[in-house]
Amino acid sequence: MEQPTKLGQAGKALVIVVVVALVAYPLLGVIGTSLASQSDIITSNGLVLWPDHPNLDAYRTVFTGGVVTRALLVSLGVTLVGTLASLLCTIGMAYGLSRREVVGSRFILMTALFTMLFHAGVIPNFLLVKELGLYDTFAALVLPTMVSAFNLVVMRAFFMNLPEELYDAAKVDGAGDFRILVRIVLPLSKAVIAVVGLFYAVAYWNAYFNALLYLGDNDKWPLPMVLRTFVLQGQSLADGSVGEATSPQQAVQMAVLVVAVVPILLVYPFLQRFFTKGVLTGAVKG
Repeated sequence: MEQPTKLGQAGKALVIVVVVALVAYPLLGVIGTSLASQSDIITSNGLVLWPDHPNLDAYRTVFTGGVVTRALLVSLGVTLVGTLASLLCTIGMAYGLSRREVVGSRFILMTALFTMLFHAGVIPNFLLVKELGLYDTFAALVLPTMVSAFNLVVMRAFFMNLPEELYDAAKVDGAGDFRILVRIVLPLSKAVIAVVGLFYAVAYWNAYFNALLYLGDNDKWPLPMVLRTFVLQGQSLADGSVGEATSPQQAVQMAVLVVAVVPILLVYPFLQRFFTKGVLTGAVKG
């Protein structure tokens, strides 16, 4: 490969700086506004990058009322349980579909791919969830989206890239499919499992549409629903004590947004080193 020129390196550095600035500016604005006082918000026309009078009143307001705290716990539970269930189902299906000797594997794979192109629609899904007795339950936030066809294809491709000799050697030693999966395939697939797990976790954490459709009890709302209702629609979080808060409304809205974003920001750095390897290896067959 040719060595990059100084002009090329400067261009890449400029692009990186611009991208970082585009990402960091709104993030700093949200954090700064959540810490700002009313006078800081008025002076800065609503967007505070560096508050002159920083305080945590908005966060005290958010966590005092109980609405955000309850929604945060719901989102954590749904994300943890949903990600674990989705990984178990996806790993099992991907391993089965990666073995050519499995009868009907191609038909099942085509059926899964079909769901990427065609969707039943909101009304049939709602009727199905209601008929199964899942309406207004936390299971409705997990079961309808438990397996993603895209993640299934990525993981299947990764499993198919593993050397066939490993499977043959394990079978010669008397290992069954379950033991091969647990003792050989999974230890070699940490990268793709981490990436697919991150995809599932982000999807469950950010999902609000299923909650909007399938949950009638506000006490079961996950954090994205509270975020949508309070920040985007401007409705009050108050269930008593929150309505009497003295912190600025805009600061409270930004504090809710920070609470919703921070957990994923904390998880991502630990999985970043697996991201490129897992996606590229699982997406390329050869």
